Amino acid sequence: MTNPLITARDAFATRHPEAREVLSGRDWGVIDTAGPGPALLLIPGTLGRADIFWQQIEALAPRCRVIAVSYPASGGIEDWAGDLCAMLDARGIDRAAVLGSSLGGYLAQFMAGAHPARVSHLFAANTLHTVQGIAERQPYAQDLDHAPIEALRAGFMNALQGWGQAHPDQADLVAFLAAEVAGRIPEAEMRARLNALKRGPELPPAPQPPESLSVIDAADDPLIPPEMRTAVRARLPGAAGFRFLRGGHFPYVLRPALYANLIAARLGLAQPDAAWRASAAPDAPGLVA
Repeated sequence: MTNPLITARDAFATRHPEAREVLSGRDWGVIDTAGPGPALLLIPGTLGRADIFWQQIEALAPRCRVIAVSYPASGGIEDWAGDLCAMLDARGIDRAAVLGSSLGGYLAQFMAGAHPARVSHLFAANTLHTVQGIAERQPYAQDLDHAPIEALRAGFMNALQGWGQAHPDQADLVAFLAAEVAGRIPEAEMRARLNALKRGPELPPAPQPPESLSVIDAADDPLIPPEMRTAVRARLPGAAGFRFLRGGHFPYVLRPALYANLIAARLGLAQPDAAWRASAAPDAPGLVA
């Protein structure tokens, strides 16, 4: 049976394949629209490559230069933040808006604190505020360097199966993510992504002004509990907060138009359109501030 998400993503990937870029010996995947306007850097979570943002890239590319990345197979949060600054340097970009989801949201927050002059706007999306205690939770409690990759992947598959059973309307998303787990994210990259949080640093304060801070989360996120969503907002005082009423851990995949509108509105790229305004209904699968 055809999966419309995979079909659309694969068509995009054919038109915009990842380029490879080696920074400090680490091999990154990069999609760069090289278009006009301000720069927007998109950083995925553990389950996603650069092209998981295909819908936002297509929507925003006419209005800004979008750079989306896939993680290398080595390094960690501090290394990667430096690499991303070097990636901007190589393109002559002084400052970029940075949006990261989940693992990417932690990296984006670190980058905003450690390299504040490089981040014009921080979007912390469906993410966490600390790595404290994460080494005691699965799958991070395992020996991430030596545990069989099948065991690590099985943990993700079990979680996806549970989510799919609870939300049968999201079967296409579950199958999409299962393909990432099954090998579209290679073993070494998967281990590096997990280790990045397990061994990651605590976050430095983000000194950007409130108008340059946005927090995005979802009321039904199965991975980021309510207390963690509150803590993320608390560590970015004054940030504009946006909550998807339905969107799970991947609202940018499930609610792509609203997600792109949110980014555009916060960056001043366009006025919010009808899709944004329609989200005001309390029972709509949209956004609440």
